[in-house]
Amino acid sequence: MIADSASSSDERALRMAVAEHPDSADAHAALASFLCGIDRVDEALAHLDREIDRQPSKIWPLSVKAGILSGERRAAEALDVHRALVAMAPDMPLLWANFGSDLAAIGDVGEATAAFRKAVELAPGFGPAWLGLAKLPIAPFGDADIAAMENGLTFARDPYHKVQLLFALGRGHEALGAFERSFEKFTEANTLRDTLVPHDGVGLAAFVEAHRMLGASFFATAQDTPPEADRAIFIVGMPRSGSTLVEQILASHPDIEGIGELFALQDVAVSMGAFDSPDVFVQRLQTLTQAEATQLGAHYLAGAGRYRRTDRRYFTDKMPANWRFVALAHRILPGARMIDVRRDPLDCCFSAYTTYFNRHTDFPNTLQDVGRYYRHYLRMMEMVRGLTPDRLYRVDHARLVSTAESEIRSLLDFLRLPFSPSCLRPEENLRPIYTPSAQQVRTPIHQEKGRSQDYLPWLRQLQVALNAGQ
Repeated sequence: MIADSASSSDERALRMAVAEHPDSADAHAALASFLCGIDRVDEALAHLDREIDRQPSKIWPLSVKAGILSGERRAAEALDVHRALVAMAPDMPLLWANFGSDLAAIGDVGEATAAFRKAVELAPGFGPAWLGLAKLPIAPFGDADIAAMENGLTFARDPYHKVQLLFALGRGHEALGAFERSFEKFTEANTLRDTLVPHDGVGLAAFVEAHRMLGASFFATAQDTPPEADRAIFIVGMPRSGSTLVEQILASHPDIEGIGELFALQDVAVSMGAFDSPDVFVQRLQTLTQAEATQLGAHYLAGAGRYRRTDRRYFTDKMPANWRFVALAHRILPGARMIDVRRDPLDCCFSAYTTYFNRHTDFPNTLQDVGRYYRHYLRMMEMVRGLTPDRLYRVDHARLVSTAESEIRSLLDFLRLPFSPSCLRPEENLRPIYTPSAQQVRTPIHQEKGRSQDYLPWLRQLQVALNAGQ
């Protein structure tokens, strides 16, 4: 009740600001952002549409609308807005890069390439556009592109743009077979990112260790399962483990909607103080009443529900880092299923090391820490699997791509769903995809060589970290 009152008060203040400053882009954007934050997205969009009609020569209402649609994973709806924006302001690289990102999400590689190219033509140091190009299945960067990116580093003022440029350069040199030079760029990228988003390895270790106080009784506790509590399918694991492929396969089943990487479970964990004190958080897990657990489960389902676009019975939440919260998911959604996707550790960890993670993602920036992160993940999953094997299913990526039909049948059996031939053709699913693997899963299921083999001379630290404690 207090929260509802505060929310109403905030909304009145924001609306008053809009009334007092009707031409203020900041006032309108703040109100639209607030409405989205309380799950009134369509109301926010309607507000912006009125401003678009009232101020047809202004860019900002269209820009805010495009940002909301993209943030709500409604890329297809955002495209016409992007087209209007780049027509109104063809010299703004950010608009072209945002356009390219949504085009890439829906799989329009050709137009996405053109949009990203336009962005870097206007601003050679625009890192997001170079990285966007690097992730597309296009002809590899040539010497001219490498030179343009190196030159762009001298123009880039935003350090995050520099990080993205360096990751793109790593990919560019890799495509040319210059693996030592490629590795140098990936290392430079991670070193710079570490100054911006340092990884809390000590905190993660404490978080995992705290879960050791959970015993079999926690997972065996009889719980009443609300009718909605079995709708979530959590896909967890390391980044670059093949989780996007697993989601794409499942999203091709007529009973499952794939809605991508969600922060809804993390939001519940944060509300319980997960990162303030791991021990207190785990103790809180153990002492939740059934009513409290049900309420938290409903909160999660509401957060996930805003991204649903179909009435399919089940949905996937493919946030890899949710491996940290599998015990929480078990407690508040006792009917949910969890899928742990595994890939060769060296390949998986190296691929993660060469991937750009945004400023809101706490992921390691050194090879040693990536190896330690993997061991923490493994420790958590093995502990939970030992205590509740019927709720957790392990997918081996190598087996999945080599014997797809049998592996998919087994996975669907675990989910208590009938086999569907459409799951064998995930590349035909045209849903928007926002992860780094978006273009890879738009091709038929196939085996591919692990990238780490080309970088073995420089991966000793990672190998040692992965093997520590064995």
